[in-house]
Amino acid sequence: MTFVFVSGDLALDFAGTLKWRRSAPEELLGTPADAGRWAVEAGVLTAPPAVSTPDLTALLVLREQVYGLTTAALAGRALPARDLRALNTAAAAVPPRVTLTAGGIRRVGDATAIGAAVAVAAAELLGGPEIAAVRECALEECTRLFVDRSRAGNRAWCGMEECGNRVKAAAYRARRGAVRAGAAGNDAAGDDAAGDDAAGDGAGGGGAAANGAAANGAAANGAAANGAAANGAAANGAGGGGAARGGEGGDSSVRGDVG
Repeated sequence: MTFVFVSGDLALDFAGTLKWRRSAPEELLGTPADAGRWAVEAGVLTAPPAVSTPDLTALLVLREQVYGLTTAALAGRALPARDLRALNTAAAAVPPRVTLTAGGIRRVGDATAIGAAVAVAAAELLGGPEIAAVRECALEECTRLFVDRSRAGNRAWCGMEECGNRVKAAAYRARRGAVRAGAAGNDAAGDDAAGDDAAGDGAGGGGAAANGAAANGAAANGAAANGAAANGAAANGAGGGGAARGGEGGDSSVRGDVG
């Protein structure tokens, strides 16, 4: 299990060991050993103490009291009296003993000392001026609290490595999806325009073909008319020749009568 310390306050980091409270809660202190390891990584103790199952249960109860008191303060509600009494009781316990050695500072204590350190940090936060700078992470699913010490007072994420990167990745995917949708729409419009052009060309071609057919028909009709006229002229000529020959026969018969 990996712990992160991005809240800027020991008590809020401890409250953050239960993640995604509103959606799919993820418990980071699943075993007594996890609680001891968290205390070392948080700088509460130098070495992990022996933590029993009842010790872990008490620490988890304290964690929820810290979270409840802090969210009540952020919402402007009165601090729950029961949680307030429990916090003060935990803060009055023996804290870690600090000893200076040749190797540096050593912090020694048991599971109760872990709770005492957390409770004191929570009391100082809730009763001090920095409670006004406490924020909840802007990622909708995240419930981690942090102290906003940014110069502009506009810190949004508990941490960039997890929540900030999630938001940026989601925004990037949304932008790419919008670009692809726009490109697909443009392609579809282009296909429609091409179809309209093809239909227009087809209509024009059909008209030209029809005109050509009409012209060919007119030409054929003209040829037929000319042929009929020629045939009529030939027939007239044949009739004229026959009449001439008849006249000649008539002349012969006259000449016989005379002889």
